[in-house]
Amino acid sequence: MTAGARWSDLRPRILTGAALALGGGAAMALGGTVFLFVTSLAAGILVWELSRMVAPDVDNRAVILALLSALAVAMAGEFETGWAIGLAVLPAVLGLLTFGPRRWMFFAYALAIQGAAYELTVFRADYGVKWLFWLLLVVIVTDIAGYFAGRIFGGPKFWPRISPNKTWSGTMAGWVAAGLVGAAFLAFTAAGPSVILLSMLLSFSAQMGDIAESALKRSVGVKDASDLLPGHGGLFDRFDGVLGASVFMLLVAEFTAGPGLA
Repeated sequence: MTAGARWSDLRPRILTGAALALGGGAAMALGGTVFLFVTSLAAGILVWELSRMVAPDVDNRAVILALLSALAVAMAGEFETGWAIGLAVLPAVLGLLTFGPRRWMFFAYALAIQGAAYELTVFRADYGVKWLFWLLLVVIVTDIAGYFAGRIFGGPKFWPRISPNKTWSGTMAGWVAAGLVGAAFLAFTAAGPSVILLSMLLSFSAQMGDIAESALKRSVGVKDASDLLPGHGGLFDRFDGVLGASVFMLLVAEFTAGPGLA
């Protein structure tokens, strides 16, 4: 691979990433209804992309499931009652009942999407914009450090059968970068030292989200989830790490007293 080819996707990645960061950052700062709307919209788009990947012949059904997913996340985030949260599971169940051979694949990934979207709204409400920024910053630096370290240092592949471009050098660079983010938040917040380890575990979870999406795309035989984002493919291709990190924080909150962030 020539040097030019190695970095050929950098410019569109930066421009698209900057646009997403500005829009997402504004929604994070505003919080409330605005953040809930953006999160619900993202969930709908992700389910639409997922539907088209696992069952490309069901375009109309994909749109219906996307709209239902967005509505379900919005209602769960707005009302936070048992019935509203349970409604978030409905799109996954409908896909399970109506899709073909890959219906269980759709069910599992749709549940992860809905759960991650709901967790982001809860995380923003419970811990504020500062710690939501921490979560997303860990995902971002993990991706950036992995991108540059993988291309500069190369070396053995992390999981070549599923993600042939991911290297151990990039993977470990992501962990280090996430640990540095945790150290920065330790220095400027009241969080305890565990935030460094938590940041690195969050980084690993984001990478597993990336791996999980790579496994999905390899299974269904597509390169990108869609072509919505120049340089990134689809929204799923850009937010797979956020999904992995959000599911991780959902489990942390479920089985402990919370992430322990102040």
